Amino acid sequence: MIEDRDALARTPAHDLALSCIEAGIEAARPERVVAEQVSVEDDTLRIADARYDLTAYDEIVLLGGGKAADVVARALGDVLDDRIDRGLVVTTDPVETEAVDVVEGSHPVPDEQGREGAREIVDRAREHGESSLVLVAITGGGSALLPLPAGDVRLADLQAITETLVESGAAIEEINAVRKHLSAIKGGGLAEAAAPATVVGLVFSDVVGDDLATIASGPTAPDETTYEDALAVLDHYGVDPPEAVVEHLEAGATGERPETPSGELPHVDNHVLANAWTALSAAEDAVDDTEYEAVVLSSRIRGEASEAALSQVAIAEECRETGHPVEPPAVFLSGGEATVTVLGNGEGGPNLEFALRAGIELPAGVVCASVDTDGSDGATDAAGAIVDGETVNDPMAARRALVENDSLSVLEDADALIETGPTGTNVNDLRVLVVEDG
Repeated sequence: MIEDRDALARTPAHDLALSCIEAGIEAARPERVVAEQVSVEDDTLRIADARYDLTAYDEIVLLGGGKAADVVARALGDVLDDRIDRGLVVTTDPVETEAVDVVEGSHPVPDEQGREGAREIVDRAREHGESSLVLVAITGGGSALLPLPAGDVRLADLQAITETLVESGAAIEEINAVRKHLSAIKGGGLAEAAAPATVVGLVFSDVVGDDLATIASGPTAPDETTYEDALAVLDHYGVDPPEAVVEHLEAGATGERPETPSGELPHVDNHVLANAWTALSAAEDAVDDTEYEAVVLSSRIRGEASEAALSQVAIAEECRETGHPVEPPAVFLSGGEATVTVLGNGEGGPNLEFALRAGIELPAGVVCASVDTDGSDGATDAAGAIVDGETVNDPMAARRALVENDSLSVLEDADALIETGPTGTNVNDLRVLVVEDG
């Protein structure tokens, strides 16, 4: 899974950190998750703890979007055999599926192919009635991959506001509050289009706390945010949006446009099949047969990546120096979604910034690995990086790189990048700190 793994695993501690990363990503792969949580027996479809009588439906349709939506579609096809009549998903790096059409879109900035794919998904959703079972594969990245501008908003407007918000340091909940109110598919829009069909969301969460309204901007979930909330986000971060965006949001705030659906959607069930804990639990298990003690710090780490790195380095230092919160050797694990406020013109992402900041501060005897489980950190081709106290040989230059948001170049020069290619899953960040004894 990890390219040049042997070179990266230069000590047993490095090897253990990489093993935790591999175990976490592998556990969250849709093929494995779907095989464990979805099954068919005697015309009964089991999804997690729910049961669906397939004899009650004339057709089964699969729709959806996200970085792993195509892999979910293929895995569902394996379980349901020939029961899926047709479908369409939008994703990056498509894989072939049997009965489901796959459209390749762009992430993190939406493109025209994604827009047309989203439009086709909504059109297909509207074709179905009470006798249809509409399965919806929802994974991280769906917000960008399902761009369907509402009203007079253009794709170019969505592209501009998405790029600005991503670079502003805004939390994903805030970014998606804006996107939901500029879209005809997000914020429960797909669920509304598919009514009165039975809609079942199969969700791979890349959001802290697994808020269904935030994951992929909640195409099958009710939305409690408002046009006023979206305008407040733009104001808080000093964003200068395109004129069409302002006009659309202000019209909604004054009641000229309907709000996104809130409250219950009685024809919809959503099931979170995988999340940060899926990866963390597997990473924890990877430590079981070693002398190390595994400690999961949190699945909900968020905020600026550099600040999160300092906090976790401090925990590793405390462990090594005082034996608190546990005696070394120990492995500290965390998940969640760190952010980066972009002020420079370099290349990087939250996990690369986390790793570089950690590398500047790490004491001897501690190894840190940090990756985005989808295999691409920010807009880079690297999943993340692995560092120790010797990785950064010029701390001043590394600090300048952080100011310029150019963590990629420093870590690439240090041969510290973790590269996996597209992993076929997305349950957000996974971080490992290995603290050796003595």
